[in-house]
Amino acid sequence: MNTQPSPDVLDRVRDVPLYRESVASGDFPVLEKPRIAQGFPDNWMTPALAAALESGEAEYVLSTGTNHARMQLIRPPLFLLRSYYRLWSEHPDLGPLWHAGARRASLTTVLATEHVARVNASRPPGATPGKRWLDDRTLYLNRRLEPADWDLADVTDMLADLREVASAHPDGAYLLDCSAYHLAHLVRKVRAWGLEDSFPRPAGIVHAYEYAPVNVRTYLREYFGCPVIDLFGSTELGYLFYSDADGRYHPYLEGMSLELHPVAPGSGIHSLVVTSIRNPYMPLVRYRSGDCVRTRGGDADPTAITSFCGREKELLPTPTGPVAQADLDARIAGISAEVFLHQLVPDAPEGAAERPVSGELLYTTFGDAALSASEEAELVTAVSGLTGMRCRVAHREGIAVGRSGKYAWLAAAAPSASSAAA
Repeated sequence: MNTQPSPDVLDRVRDVPLYRESVASGDFPVLEKPRIAQGFPDNWMTPALAAALESGEAEYVLSTGTNHARMQLIRPPLFLLRSYYRLWSEHPDLGPLWHAGARRASLTTVLATEHVARVNASRPPGATPGKRWLDDRTLYLNRRLEPADWDLADVTDMLADLREVASAHPDGAYLLDCSAYHLAHLVRKVRAWGLEDSFPRPAGIVHAYEYAPVNVRTYLREYFGCPVIDLFGSTELGYLFYSDADGRYHPYLEGMSLELHPVAPGSGIHSLVVTSIRNPYMPLVRYRSGDCVRTRGGDADPTAITSFCGREKELLPTPTGPVAQADLDARIAGISAEVFLHQLVPDAPEGAAERPVSGELLYTTFGDAALSASEEAELVTAVSGLTGMRCRVAHREGIAVGRSGKYAWLAAAAPSASSAAA
């Protein structure tokens, strides 16, 4: 494979110490996250970058760390926000509302909310003191790690925040940026406590923080009846793709190019490798983002991406090849639209086995009731057929988000049923 970047990329990285050997040899290996941090910031420092840091044209920031360990980055002030807002303004379904002045509320992990509190304590004129405004358009809502723990006061406060955001537009229109899981939790609580009349409906919804399961996206579309859009990207890269209201993905690759690397022969799952000069102070050449995709026909063709199927570090090895989060999700959604959260817990491998031979699928439902016995039997068959493991199924009242604030579809291996019995 030719690993030499294009001439314009080569010009951008020629003086960056991190790439010095690659420039000399003409060979640019895949850039992994630990390499970015090794020797930081000296491994990125050039005279131009030093001058930009001195003048304030560049700044140090930390990624939010919701999908991986927090990374220190260097970029222009408000780099991600400007990229984000530009995409919103150009989106075919959301752009008209954005240009009409609709404000944005964000309901996502508490880590992201606290990140906003650290980087910007400002708020627009007339806004309620103490609220977490990113700027004059965006208010962050969540202050708890576990959305299942929101109590009536929490939900009432968030609904009041949403009404404040909506009040800025003459028609009450606003845009809701969310973790799909968090918004689904809010809807369930609003319904349970009879607060629907206090919930101003958004004119458009974007989920942009992690994989959103099929059932969760469907639940939100059916409840709100507005466009539900996926934006795909990361803190260090910005946004690469967006979906339209019909779920089709479109590239947003200004200053970027992509490679797809098969994670295993014949699996159809590819690891995303990105070259980006969008951020002039940390150009990333052949950077492995950690995300996985599927394509039409399974070929390594970036123009044929049809879905973003989860994180590479969360692939499950099976006798027939790796299984991604989206693979299990699709099978569950095909059996019951009532499943809200699910988590596969492999048992520890038995004896000399290299892979788990059994495991348990935990699930919750939107209505809190367990599935029927026949539906649970279908889940057992589906999981066993997909993973090659003997499977047990168990309904749970809740599945915790964990320290990162993101639900893990694949849990660490638990002691096997046989070893636990012993």
